[in-house]
Amino acid sequence: MFANSDLIRDKFKRGVSQLPYLWRGLGLIWKAAPGWSSAWLVLLVFQGLLPVATVNLTRLLVDSLVTVTQKGSSWENLRPVILLAGLMGIVLLASESLRGLVGLIRTVQSDSVQDYVSGLIHAKSAEIDLAFYDSPDYYDQLHRARTGAAYRSLGLLESTGALLQNGITLVAMAFVLLPYGAWLPLALLVSTIPAFLVVLQHRLRLHYWTVKNTPLERRAWYYDWLLTTRETAAEVRLFQLGDYIRQAYRQLRARLRGERQKLARQQGLAELGAGVLALLVTGLAMAWMIWRLVQGESTLGDLALFYSAFNQGQGLMRAFMENMGEIYSNSFFLSDLFEFLTLERQLVDPPVPLPMPKTLDKGLSFENVTFYYPGSQRPALCNFNLDVQPGQVAAIVGANGAGKSTLIKLLCRFYDPNEGRLALDGVDLRMFSTADLRANITVLFQEPVNYNDTASENIGIGNLSALNDKQRIISAAQAAGADEPIERLPRSYDTLLGKWFQGGVDLSVGEWQRIALARAFMRQAGLIVLDEPTSAMDPWAETDWLERFRRLASGRTAILITHRFTTAAYADVIHVMEAGTIIESGHHHELLAKGGRYAQSWQAQMRRWLEASRPAKDGEVTA
Repeated sequence: MFANSDLIRDKFKRGVSQLPYLWRGLGLIWKAAPGWSSAWLVLLVFQGLLPVATVNLTRLLVDSLVTVTQKGSSWENLRPVILLAGLMGIVLLASESLRGLVGLIRTVQSDSVQDYVSGLIHAKSAEIDLAFYDSPDYYDQLHRARTGAAYRSLGLLESTGALLQNGITLVAMAFVLLPYGAWLPLALLVSTIPAFLVVLQHRLRLHYWTVKNTPLERRAWYYDWLLTTRETAAEVRLFQLGDYIRQAYRQLRARLRGERQKLARQQGLAELGAGVLALLVTGLAMAWMIWRLVQGESTLGDLALFYSAFNQGQGLMRAFMENMGEIYSNSFFLSDLFEFLTLERQLVDPPVPLPMPKTLDKGLSFENVTFYYPGSQRPALCNFNLDVQPGQVAAIVGANGAGKSTLIKLLCRFYDPNEGRLALDGVDLRMFSTADLRANITVLFQEPVNYNDTASENIGIGNLSALNDKQRIISAAQAAGADEPIERLPRSYDTLLGKWFQGGVDLSVGEWQRIALARAFMRQAGLIVLDEPTSAMDPWAETDWLERFRRLASGRTAILITHRFTTAAYADVIHVMEAGTIIESGHHHELLAKGGRYAQSWQAQMRRWLEASRPAKDGEVTA
């Protein structure tokens, strides 16, 4: 008994702790569709009262039929029967009509809520710092918010509506039963409490199970993505990974499925016990009512009303408790959504941002910058110093992992340095608004996005204010050397690129890179940063593009991050990076004369090129 009291008290406390999420969830639904939600509430009240009218009409109809059988089928005796039967038909017709109307409203609410919740998640995902994407915990949180939020919001809507409707009907049924004994509503409550506790226990365990297994659910989704996406299709077939990945997916899903089935079996057994208790209470109540009928204290109509009211009341009470359990469960899962939506940016703008310089007068400088990626113990940059003069084309070369791409992320203020500062014209980047800073830098990332849209839009989105400026798009394409491959497409700039949608045309890696370059050139920014801009170009195309780029960058400050020394040689100054620091700087010929790391790498690269281009002798095998 005491254990049950503790259990009830524990569930009550947990339920109270979820109330803030319940109110926020209902508020979310209201914001998504206020007008439809008002109509929905009014109809639910009517739906809640109609079953009570049906029960009362049933009693009156049965008593009227008894009168007809006892006193004959005269018009005076039949008239009440016909009238009551007509009213019963009207009530049943109204009930069906309201059900259909509520279904229509719920469909509209459903779409509105799904779109509203998706909009909230999309807005938060686009707003938060890049650092969140370095955390597996963030991906778990996003997965739970994205996969459960929309339908859990709808589940909360449905459960709350059913709770309201069943509550109205239940209160009315309790008043119907009170004349037969004040203990009957209490008996209804007692018979359904065990089922209610079972529901709460299952919902709580299911939520904990979901949170614990989110990484496994994401892993299963990852295996599914590997098997079904175009990006991995070639490699999966070449290395014959299909069966291997399918086996890993099946094993993971079997584990998750087995644990879910175990929870379901435990719930089923507990519900069976609760159902037996409810049937026992129903049987005792019916036996008591039949005894009253035998004693002449009630009529056959009273028995019909009692059976209908008590049976419906018990079902309503059980449904009421289940609705509360569903609300409890959905509020648990909605907590994931609201916790996700409360994530705050760490990279905040200053109270009064300074205006961004349109062109650089003093240049860009990294001053004693040390930076660690979140969760990393190894610095990506350590006491890093670099000055880029205004109007200069600076190349940064170095091995993989030297920290070259990190410079872009700090420059765009995706992260802030742990120590030191970045400055434009002597002003710390943190003194500008993030949006203004990024709007005045044009960047080509090492792995640019290939948008499945038209060639024109692929380029135009580099500057949304000029998205419909066809001449500017063509000029950007010409600057990037993308105009020729675009002109060969079936519909030129209006051709849909990519293979995701019907009629799309795919491009080569080099052609996609030129499209990305053109997108970067759409923005007429004073600072240009390009990460491996020629990595997918052949030597002839590289030479042509570099000449175009020098003309485009005239008067602007540019940074080229590259592994190719032939690309770096076109720069005004070359900086060699190693282990997060600059180890040497100078013009191409100056660095060759120094005989340092740049010269050694240049000579090794040229030697490999000469060996590869030398004609093979008879019987000689070349790489």
